Amino acid sequence: MSHYQQTDRRALYAVLDQALVAHLSIVRHGCPMALPVGFARDGDSILIHGSTGSAFFRDVAEGQEFCVNVTHLDGIMYARSLFDSSMRYRAAVIYGRASVVSAQKKEAALLKLAEHLMPQRQREIRPMTQKELAATMVLRIPLETASVKDNRASSPDEPNDDHSVWAGTLPLHVVAGEPETSSATQSGVAPPESVLTMKARFTTQ
Repeated sequence: MSHYQQTDRRALYAVLDQALVAHLSIVRHGCPMALPVGFARDGDSILIHGSTGSAFFRDVAEGQEFCVNVTHLDGIMYARSLFDSSMRYRAAVIYGRASVVSAQKKEAALLKLAEHLMPQRQREIRPMTQKELAATMVLRIPLETASVKDNRASSPDEPNDDHSVWAGTLPLHVVAGEPETSSATQSGVAPPESVLTMKARFTTQ
């Protein structure tokens, strides 16, 4: 087992709960394919959604085996050799098969997704229509087979290196910019609380 491997379930939850995007990978007609998707953790599973017209999502819904990857790039580690230089990261990989969320539970699942991706937004906008719900597929992915790696504790220092050469880490962060109002929004309408909440989340890291 890698010394970066994490076995505490809370480490897996932390990687997932702090991320907004995952990459879902399958093999379709003999070709590997990967698709970025928004997601949210719901207990011991994650939820993703897509169009009912998507052949990719239909394959996953029908039991196609998949791999899901979530990665946080926290920095670049500059060691005193290229061999020892690396990236600071936290990553989770999930394997398995998905199940389709039933029509009766679909709206609640989509609201769970929305609350993770855009906290509080659902309070500010109209409800989903039946047509929109019918056009959307929600898949539940169990976290039964998952692994987590976290190398943030790794060091760029090796005992036999030339310590007169600088070594260290360049931290990297996702940072929110200023909200950009759509052209059709009425003049004077300010960004709502949901946007300011999300902006604060990516400003105070």
